Amino acid sequence: MSVSAGVLGVGVVAAGPVAQAIHLPTLARMSDRFDVVHVADVNDAVGRAVSARANARFSTEARALIDDPAVDVVVVGSPDRFHAEQAIAACEAGKAAVLVEKPLALTTADARSVADASRRTGVPVIVGTMHGFDTAWVSAVREWDLHPEVPHSVRVSSVLPPNSWSEDFATEITGRVPGTPAAPAGIDGEIAAVRGFVLGLAIHDLPLVRRLLPDGPVEVRSVDRLQPWGMEIVATVGACLLELHGVVGVGWDPDWSLEAIATDKSLRMQFPLSYVHAGSGTASLNDGERVLTFGPYADDGYLNEWEHVYDVITGQVAAPDLGVLVADLEFAISIADQATALVQGSGR
Repeated sequence: MSVSAGVLGVGVVAAGPVAQAIHLPTLARMSDRFDVVHVADVNDAVGRAVSARANARFSTEARALIDDPAVDVVVVGSPDRFHAEQAIAACEAGKAAVLVEKPLALTTADARSVADASRRTGVPVIVGTMHGFDTAWVSAVREWDLHPEVPHSVRVSSVLPPNSWSEDFATEITGRVPGTPAAPAGIDGEIAAVRGFVLGLAIHDLPLVRRLLPDGPVEVRSVDRLQPWGMEIVATVGACLLELHGVVGVGWDPDWSLEAIATDKSLRMQFPLSYVHAGSGTASLNDGERVLTFGPYADDGYLNEWEHVYDVITGQVAAPDLGVLVADLEFAISIADQATALVQGSGR
């Protein structure tokens, strides 16, 4: 598809907070390139309200949206278990591109199926890892690559307020479910918490971690629950120590950071809160002789993500490497599987 094709129609599968607080506000800033034309959600009341906000058609079934000829770009924002199936269907429908929210799939086999569908149909698939599109991160990593070093330690820390606090900065959420659903009791609850942490929170940054590290065996050494809701996982990736630390619901003193320490230099990236449209994060790169600072920049990762979608569709940049996307998910699933096995073995 060329630039002369004009404004691209966007279909958004699932009308929850991600659609309302992230994609709709972002796309409203890009009306010269994108127009939300269709919203699908199983909740009739919420879906109709959100589609009306976007002046778009509404369906209760994703298939109707995918089959809509006015939809050029499909956003897969449904529950994780549907990501692969819907991304494949969008590819087979011959769309211009598919933007899949994290994670791409729940199994490596399903991720490979998505990659196969993308290759077979020529439809590019982009995973919505907004931190990877943050301008400060992109600039800092480009500088790191001029004289690359393998870090001996990488730490990701996500100390966050409840999502609802951040969502309300972006928009008024329609249909928010009050309270927090009760977690399963016993070992089932522990397993759900581990997988939720890795594939729901850490997944934002694991592709960035893998970007800094060479390929190597992953070994999870310890898993600890943190209160009120959180987790700390310590692992090794080859010779590198990896710490994933996250706590959600602790009040308004947020910190979302990634730190990589090598022998002769270090990188610290401070990310903005999810849902908040307030520009990029900031990064500092210290090589022992100087400290370079990147950001904050005016554009946030969400806007850059959609800029990338447009650039891929119009042929200005190459489509994402499907092998990298699958390997990113395989890395995350390996951590989740090993962490789950540790929890099961401990009998907690």
